[in-house]
Amino acid sequence: MMTFLYIWQAVLTLAGLGLAVTLLALARQIGVLHERVAPAGEQTARAGLEVGQGVPRLVMHTLEDKAFVVGERLPVGANLLLLFVAPECPVCKRVIPIVRALAAERGYGLVFVGDGPVPELKAMVAGRPEMQGVPLLTGVELGLVLQINRLPALVLLDDHAVIRVKDIVNTRQQIEALLDSAQGSAPAGSVTDLAEKGVSLHVAL
Repeated sequence: MMTFLYIWQAVLTLAGLGLAVTLLALARQIGVLHERVAPAGEQTARAGLEVGQGVPRLVMHTLEDKAFVVGERLPVGANLLLLFVAPECPVCKRVIPIVRALAAERGYGLVFVGDGPVPELKAMVAGRPEMQGVPLLTGVELGLVLQINRLPALVLLDDHAVIRVKDIVNTRQQIEALLDSAQGSAPAGSVTDLAEKGVSLHVAL
């Protein structure tokens, strides 16, 4: 009888320890999601380079490991949208097709900036046709310079690599309002169009 009690006590102790570990892991994951996922409604991005400031020249890399330069001058009148996304961000998945459609409508270049492991980012692109055909940059340098702490975040650069828009986004109406407020230069071709014309201002050879 005593042996059975000892065994039962040991089982309960192990179960309690397992539950504690599970709760700690769950709490950590909730914390990560809370930091990365933007809830509905407008939010304010934390400090970093702000609207009106220029982005320094940074050499980033695409998923294909090709060098891609951000922060250099674009052709006159060009505009470049940077959309910061992550595989585990549900709001990002809703915003991506909206931003791509608006970029095409307005003639803006578009680049995705991924937050997360490269294999997960590759799987994200493979599973979402609306992301295919648009460069996706990896690495944390650009996010650190701009202090991107919430996702999805949208940044609009003009032809002098000056920030015209920087904000957390989650609805088409909000994104349109942000772009309308910054509109003042002539529409630019997409990054693909510029590359086809031989412009090498973004991609480092």
